[in-house]
Amino acid sequence: MSDTTTLDVLVKARRNEALDICSFELVDGAGAALPAFTAGSHLDVHLPNGLTRQYSLCNDPAENHRYLIAVLREPASRGGSQAMHDAVQVGTRLRISAPKNHFELAGAAEHSLLLAGGIGVTPILAMARRLARTGASFEMHYCVRSRERAAFADEIAASAFTQNVSLHLDDGAPEQKLDLERLLAASVAGRHLYVCGPKGFMDAVLGTARRCGWPEERLHWEFFAADVLKSDTDAVFSVKVASSGQVVEVRPGQTIVEALAAAGVGVETSCEQGVCGTCLTRVLEGVPDHRDSYLMPGEQSRNDQMLVCCSRSRSPLLVLDL
Repeated sequence: MSDTTTLDVLVKARRNEALDICSFELVDGAGAALPAFTAGSHLDVHLPNGLTRQYSLCNDPAENHRYLIAVLREPASRGGSQAMHDAVQVGTRLRISAPKNHFELAGAAEHSLLLAGGIGVTPILAMARRLARTGASFEMHYCVRSRERAAFADEIAASAFTQNVSLHLDDGAPEQKLDLERLLAASVAGRHLYVCGPKGFMDAVLGTARRCGWPEERLHWEFFAADVLKSDTDAVFSVKVASSGQVVEVRPGQTIVEALAAAGVGVETSCEQGVCGTCLTRVLEGVPDHRDSYLMPGEQSRNDQMLVCCSRSRSPLLVLDL
């Protein structure tokens, strides 16, 4: 299960970074240093309306006096982005998790290719800051619908690494648009690809990379949202709670989390789409049917952990470390 360590922070600053995007600077209320983080990290933010949402850190990991996150107001918000925009102001106190990272930079990369789509710029920007500060070889491509939606564009343009960054506008001239086939045509040894953004953008990037022969171990990604896969062939299976021996039946169309909750067994969740890792649970027996976008293929193949908000079972029984 995920780390439950929490911190109390104060919103020191709030800025409009682009159309429908606000950044929030979080600090310790007493001015103390915050726990260190690495590029690609995110926080669980416990919102005033009772929801918990994950937001990537976009400031330089060398900073220990603040955390900086940015939030897009989603038109179809399930309550998270709306609460951040409407209820969180300068002076608001929030409870957050310690930083977590499932989207780390590869230490052995000879060159890093960073691709950001829309609000996916947040973890990618932290990576660019880190790579620039250490003198590592990298290039960053930032794709947005229009200039008014490009969060941190002015800051990037004024940065020491601006020459490493290309901004691509959907409504701009054809020659400045990102050509994925050309960019990813050569899968050069030692070159690692990092991508974050809307699902369609990420599917296009990862699909092109795989067609161009990029090996999985050099592909790194983080989804903000995903469609939960359902199938007409889903069968009934059972889940055993290791600590109590309780066995719970999971029906077609029902998630493991829902079945456990109906039986009085609570599991902490957040996104319920298989992207955040909050409900990550150890598997002691059985074979999961992985349907998440959080675990890497190699992690899924080990079948020793699963996201119980969306994944199911290939075996009649799963024994979970609950």
